[in-house]
Amino acid sequence: MNPFELNRIECRVRRFPDSVSTDYIIASSRKKETIDTDELKKYVFEDINPGFFYSIKPGDIVVGGTNFGCGSAMEIAVTVLLAAGIRIVIAESFARTFLRNALNNGLIALTTGTGALKEGDKIRLSGMSTGTVKVELADGDALVCDTIPPFMLDILERGGLVPYLKANKRFVD
Repeated sequence: MNPFELNRIECRVRRFPDSVSTDYIIASSRKKETIDTDELKKYVFEDINPGFFYSIKPGDIVVGGTNFGCGSAMEIAVTVLLAAGIRIVIAESFARTFLRNALNNGLIALTTGTGALKEGDKIRLSGMSTGTVKVELADGDALVCDTIPPFMLDILERGGLVPYLKANKRFVD
């Protein structure tokens, strides 16, 4: 799914609490075995939601509360989410390094109040291509996410920082 090619995106909420650390996204013990994200994706969120990977469906998004991605600055926490098929995370706030790793790797991190979003809710996202994303709830209410600045939108549309730099001839192999 390329969210930037669609006007409206149908999603299913996969809900997580406040302060989900990078070690909850992928446990340190698993990284001792391998750093291959295709292998590690099976263990995403295993400490707080065992078997989560096997329940992921196309269009699932992760929704958290405050301070999502806190803890260590592990880039693999972002890349394992992408490997598992998660392209979008919505939270009330993100840890600074998680947010930077998300942008660098093309994971869309949206910020808004998430209290109304419950596990399994069907929602629609619109406005992704403009950077002004609206979360449309089943009951007709809507949440507006913080605007994605144009330069960040360009990076995300390319799939991350390295593809962006290559496309703009600002990166040497």
